Amino acid sequence: MSKIKIFSLGGLNENGKNLYVVDVDKDIFVFDAGLKYDNDRSLGIDYIIPNFDYLIKNRKRIKGIFLTHGHESHIGAVPDILEKLPEINVYGTKLTLDILRQDLDEKVKKSAKLRELRPHHKLEFGKNSLFPISVTHSIPDAVCYVLYTEDGAIVYTGDFVFDATMAGLYKTDIGKLAYVGKQGVLCLMAESMYAEREGHTSPHNRINDFIKEVLSKNENRIIATIFPAHFYRIQEIFDEVSKTHRKIVIMGKKLQDVINKAIENKYLQVNPKIIGDLSNLNDKNVVVFISDEKEKPFNNLERIIKGYDKYITLKETDTIFITEPAYEGIEKRLAVIMDDIAMAGCEAICLSSKKHLLHHASREDLMLMLNLMNPKYYFPVKGEYRLQYANAKVAEDIGMSPKNIILKQNGDIVEFVRGKMNEKCFDKIEVDEILIDGKSQGDIGSLVLKDREMLGENGIVIVCCTLDKKSKQIVGGPEILTRGFIYAKDNQELLEETKTLAEEVIEGSIEPNSKRVDYSQIKNGVREKLGKFFYQKTESKPMIITVIQEV
Repeated sequence: MSKIKIFSLGGLNENGKNLYVVDVDKDIFVFDAGLKYDNDRSLGIDYIIPNFDYLIKNRKRIKGIFLTHGHESHIGAVPDILEKLPEINVYGTKLTLDILRQDLDEKVKKSAKLRELRPHHKLEFGKNSLFPISVTHSIPDAVCYVLYTEDGAIVYTGDFVFDATMAGLYKTDIGKLAYVGKQGVLCLMAESMYAEREGHTSPHNRINDFIKEVLSKNENRIIATIFPAHFYRIQEIFDEVSKTHRKIVIMGKKLQDVINKAIENKYLQVNPKIIGDLSNLNDKNVVVFISDEKEKPFNNLERIIKGYDKYITLKETDTIFITEPAYEGIEKRLAVIMDDIAMAGCEAICLSSKKHLLHHASREDLMLMLNLMNPKYYFPVKGEYRLQYANAKVAEDIGMSPKNIILKQNGDIVEFVRGKMNEKCFDKIEVDEILIDGKSQGDIGSLVLKDREMLGENGIVIVCCTLDKKSKQIVGGPEILTRGFIYAKDNQELLEETKTLAEEVIEGSIEPNSKRVDYSQIKNGVREKLGKFFYQKTESKPMIITVIQEV
């Protein structure tokens, strides 16, 4: 009999940075390792990943990181983890690993142990084994994982929908899922993103007819925003454009590389004759693909609208086609962009987030998965807590006991002993976020963010003063420099008062005939005195930095 612990380092009560850990008799299996973007208050932060100190401390017990598909919310933290844990095996399907390699540093890529797996081929890990099964998502080669233990299977679905029209590398192997369910599932971990939505996601995840309508009603140039990782949407657009006399021009090297490699590896089926080049960019019947990254949503489109793009100049006859429905956290940004498009005199077409869905499981999809798996315990994962709760209600609605439904937050441990959940286990793993800025490795820290927030809201005041090396008397200054605080030309009186106050504090902190000056005392005194003064006069709290030098 086994002792099993399941917990999350990220992905619960949030959108993104999914990282789930299953510990079976001291063997650790990690499912996905993603990132998330903070689009609301980025303050220079490029992305956020889970703190993986737990993995570093237990590195010798890790059997591998098992990736379900190639979206950043599921693979984005792997490069940072491999920087610290280069010996860890990373498993994924061919496309998933190809996408991952593009994000790896050359040095890390050489030492990385990337293990390609094929769906429906079992991997043995001593007395435990892992079985990947094909599922349907917006990207090919997506899988769910079945971890076989002595007490039953642990199933992690990743992202999925049930859609009978999706074939080939998108097809769900329902027969294999049903077979796993008959063998006995101890715990099912299923996504919660659309758990509040009634019915099946299909056919609302397909927009062929909508694309056809856009192409037929708009005779002039169409500029379409594309998520590079949503292969199925790209395929839909290619399919519909191929039925017209239009050509497609793909802008941006990264997007071109992604699409060209996908065509080369047969992840996209495209007639090469419909792909144009820059000479077709201003043709009347062209469709222009521009990349839309979640890191900087609508950044490329905004550059075109403002007239900063090197190749594309917006015309009033253009139609802007936003090919993905708005996801949570981006609605305000989308509203601003739509307004800018209208001011430019162009037509904008945007998918409705109510009518058009991404490839995530809605209530009926979750019910079908539950019926196929027939798990003893159900653990809703991936999504904000209200979505996890809605997912739990789905299980209750089909007759599952609330006692067997698990609702947890990041770090909370679920323990199974001899096939039964230990209801007295309230253990918790310490969890945190790592904020990544540019190419800097490691967490930039909350103090840095606080400083950036303060600078952004209130600006900075720098007090510069020069002392005589022997007498310790002021020989220069104090000079006051401000940035982002006040407009200096209109506030000379305030700056003179600031200078007087700073001089009083500096002189008051230097004892007569002293050979040594306590600079910390001076800096603290200036910050305290000027801080109160500025708040009294302006109700602002700028960052105050004092620079003292001796000559």
